This record gives sequence, C-alpha cells and structure tokens, in this order.
Amino acid sequence: MSFGGVIGSEGRSRGDRSGGAGSGGAGSDGVQGWRLTSVYTAAVVAGVVLLALGVLAGRADLALIGVPGLLAAAWARSGRPDNKAAEPRGTLREPEGSATAGELTATLRIAPGAADVVHLRIGAAGHRTTEVALRATQHSTEHPTPHEAPHETPARDVPLRLSSVRTGPQDTFAIDLRGSLHATWEQEPVQVGGTRRLVLPAAAPLGRLPLPQRLRGLTGPHSSRRLGDGAELRDIHPFTPGDRLRRIDWRTTARRSPDLDTLYVRRTYATAEATAVLVVDSRDDVGPDLHTWRGYGTLRVDEPTSLDLARHAAASIARALVEGGDRVGLEDLARRRRPLPPASGRRHLRRIVHGLALAHPKDRASVHRVRPPQVPADAIVYLFTTVLDDEPLHLVRTWRTKGHPVVVIDTLPDVHPVTESHLRIAWRIARLEREDRLAALTGEGVPVVRWAGSERDRAAIRFETLARAAERHVPGRTGTP
Repeated sequence: MSFGGVIGSEGRSRGDRSGGAGSGGAGSDGVQGWRLTSVYTAAVVAGVVLLALGVLAGRADLALIGVPGLLAAAWARSGRPDNKAAEPRGTLREPEGSATAGELTATLRIAPGAADVVHLRIGAAGHRTTEVALRATQHSTEHPTPHEAPHETPARDVPLRLSSVRTGPQDTFAIDLRGSLHATWEQEPVQVGGTRRLVLPAAAPLGRLPLPQRLRGLTGPHSSRRLGDGAELRDIHPFTPGDRLRRIDWRTTARRSPDLDTLYVRRTYATAEATAVLVVDSRDDVGPDLHTWRGYGTLRVDEPTSLDLARHAAASIARALVEGGDRVGLEDLARRRRPLPPASGRRHLRRIVHGLALAHPKDRASVHRVRPPQVPADAIVYLFTTVLDDEPLHLVRTWRTKGHPVVVIDTLPDVHPVTESHLRIAWRIARLEREDRLAALTGEGVPVVRWAGSERDRAAIRFETLARAAERHVPGRTGTP
C-alpha cells in the first residue's frame, strides 16, 4: 500500500541564516567555527602524565611512551583550519518532478572544505535517527562538477530515501552536519533541511464508475437519450429538413421506397459527459491507533490515516473520471472558500490532486456548515468520510432530496485493539453508532464502499458492480429533451 508524492527542498543551515555555515562562536583556540576535540585533550593529558611519571620514576621507557601523543597533538594543532571558508557546508536538493509512490527521496550535497570526515545525524518525523560518518571527499578517480573550480575539493552527493505512506504536508529530512579534521578538530554542528514538503497522493487504477442518471454537454464518452451525433442507433426515420445527407440509409430506403419517393435516415443518440463532485470530509484525520485520536502521540508513517485514505481514493476516482472524458469538481468540508468547479483535462486533474494534498483538519466550531456544498445539476456526488458523526447523513439526505445520486466512500482505517478499558468502551460505543449510520445509509439505497485494509483492493470490483446495476435498473440516462 503506497501513496505517491514528492519531497525535498534546498535546505538552509543554521549558519546560512546567520551569514555563513557554522559562523557561531569561536573555538577553544580562537578559530571561528572550529574547536578541539576530546581526542586532542586526551592525547595531551596522556602524554604529559606519562612523561612526568617517567621523569619522576627515572624510567626512560615510560617517558618515551608519552612522547608520540605529544608529537601527534602538536602536529594536529599546527594543521588547524585558519579561515571560515574551510568549513564544510551542506545543501539538501529535491528531485525534479514527482517521486515514486511511497518513497520520498532527496540528495544531500556536501562541500567538505578543509574537513576530511563528515558526521551526519539524519532524522525524520516517525523514523529512527541515523548517525553516520562519511569520507568528506569523493574517490580520486571522480572529477569535479562543471560549476566547481579545478582547485576546489569536489562536492559529495549523498542520496537519501525515506519510506512513508503519508500524504499532504509532511516533515522531511532534518540533518545535523559536523565536519572533523585529523580527528582533533571538529566543526560546530550546522543544520540542513528540516523543511515541510507537500506530498501528493497517488492514484490506483479503477474500471467503470457509477455515473449520474442524466448526462449533460454536447459531446462526451457516454450515450445520452438526446438526438444527435453518436454511435448508438435510436431508430430509422423519414428524411426531414435538417437531417444530414450522410445519415441516409440507402438499404432501408431501397427496401421501403423503391421509387425513392421517401428517403430514410439513421438517427442516433448524442454523446454527452457526466459531472461528478468529490466531497472530502477533512474535518477528521484519525489513524488506526485510538491513543492518537485526541491529538496525543505520534502517527506512524507506515499506517495511513483516514485523510490519507480519502486523498488516495479521491485521486483514484478523479483520475478514472478525467481519463474517461468526464468533468470532476472538488469540495472540502473543512474549507469554505475556493472549491474547484467541475472541469476536465489533465491540467485540471493536477489541480485536484494538489487540492487534495492541501486538505487538512480544522477546528470543528469554525467549519460548521449551515448549508451543504452546492452541487451542479445532474451531478453525482462522491463523499469521502469516516461517518463518525451525523453530518454525513444530513449531507447525503439533502443531496438525494435534490435528485443527486450519492456514493459514500468509507475512509476509516482498521482500528487496532486496545487494552485500556475506558478506550475499549468508548470505541465500542462509537463503533455501534457508526454502524447504525452506515446501516441507515444502506437502507436508504445509498451505496457505501469501504476503502481501508483488504477491502480497498476490492473497491474496483464494487464500483464495477454499482455501475452495472445502475445501467440495468435505471431506465436509460436522459439528456435535455
């Protein structure tokens, strides 16, 4: 189960925000941005102690053991970095276009400067922190990139990958970078990344979908019940003014009127397009863990929430409808402004996917709707909701009263069992109320499609069944008389 998206941005280090990477504070020796490590201190202390013990005890061998440590410390101190330009810098770059579904990628470019080893601490929300030490320079056989001067140390690219099924605004890589030189000098840590990126939902392939009973438009992929140009035959009719000559059926004319007194034409049903409105109930964003429903705890990145499922389902249905030549609109129950009106085309599909990624919960008191969202005439409504309250029932009944067919997509994830008695009792009450609402919708003839767990894989079959049932039991779609 994966939901695709994009990640990555050019990160800014703490030093970049203050005029340069690692520009804060001088080191212990007065070198700005660099400081001596505990290895240097241990070498000096060990060398002095051994040398003093050897002199006091009159043992030359013990004194000679401390001399290499003092010489190494003196050599390391003589090779100290003496300018701020020698500090390593890091830049987090995003890939062009969209990343693969479920895998967020970025590239960390390290300009090592005077450092020979770079220490990285890489973290992300919901993931374990990874610490790694890398050689600062590339292999000697590699050449610097064209934008680097020949005398500069070539930058090193570190690919980063992050697996996540979450969509929408997400925290990406937060990296702490620290360079070291000869294991005795180390840089003040700088921060790279830590930005939020918008991860777009992916779309699953679907077959036929339920359509409204009445079709609008002068052209489209479906046959209406209006006379016009199309492929489905309606009847054979005598030629009247306004009929096209290419519609004349010469075989029928020869059979019915051998003297050609009357010409007969083949009349067909005109083609039209369907209109669908996707209504996303983004007031709730709950995960499988009941402990996180009140805003406490951290949602796992390998478990989609109800809003992640709603985004994925809406993107899949929107893609299937747009590729079929129909018009699709988008409404968000948590946002009252700027709904996307129904339209078609791949560009409009990208706008819908972007709008789905921006959907997020808000305060319920501030998003209470006195009236349901306006839906164009003769449009079908796809409602994506968890059905945790009575608001979806009110919306569905209002739309059906106005003649709009409604399909409810249940986006509540499979809830994990809990051991606490109070949570178990609360969830049992909420589950029973939810089942009563779903039973009421089913009893009123509203189809409910589950989009969670193993049932999500059978959603395409469910949609196909609903589309065939509508064609079989509804007496033909009608167009404008």
